[in-house]
Amino acid sequence: MRPREAGKSSGQSSIKGQIKLGLDRERDGILQLPKAETNSPLPLLLLLHGATQSADDMFEYLGSAHEEAGVAVLAPNSREQTWDAITDSFGPDVEFLNRALERVFEMVAIDATRIAVGGFSDGATYAISLGLINGDLFSRVVGFSPGFVVDGTPQGKPRFFISHGTRDYILPIDRCGRRIAADLKSRGYDVTFREFDGNHEIPADVMREGLRWVSSELSPPISQTTQIRTLNW
Repeated sequence: MRPREAGKSSGQSSIKGQIKLGLDRERDGILQLPKAETNSPLPLLLLLHGATQSADDMFEYLGSAHEEAGVAVLAPNSREQTWDAITDSFGPDVEFLNRALERVFEMVAIDATRIAVGGFSDGATYAISLGLINGDLFSRVVGFSPGFVVDGTPQGKPRFFISHGTRDYILPIDRCGRRIAADLKSRGYDVTFREFDGNHEIPADVMREGLRWVSSELSPPISQTTQIRTLNW
């Protein structure tokens, strides 16, 4: 799935603030747009929550980071308590993410060269896995304290920003964040790895750094088509 035209979506950037997408009565997706006026397409971060969490929790972590970086944030809810491929395989959650992205592309002008997927904990695991499989759509992938990577056929060459606390007792850094970052580097990916003195969390300065990284113009334009496709899985 991608914006309908190269470089921008068919929507407008005049919409501001937080918007519920209206795709599901119980477990919807939430779009948060910067308040600052802009005539340019926005970078977009698809941000995935951790196990037993919800989309609302991700905005607690975000604080004002998205405003400072000028990034639109789409936070969907998983269909169950965590994302499907964490315990089984890609399926209903990917279908919902496609619907949510399609709705956003219809509503808001999105910069097609700066579409990122990210998440925290299980959401980070899911984001890294989806990002590898859909690197021709997601130019950047953000993993805040990921656990592992779900196998899939890689596409494209996305860049990665991974953070992890040195005192994480839920997903220990040695067998999780450090191992994932080292593996991605060994496979030729551009990886920014940020360790911090902390637990299983996203410190405010790490979140701000991650969002600035998402909004920066690092990536060359991605080859676009005029058709919206579904995410690969």
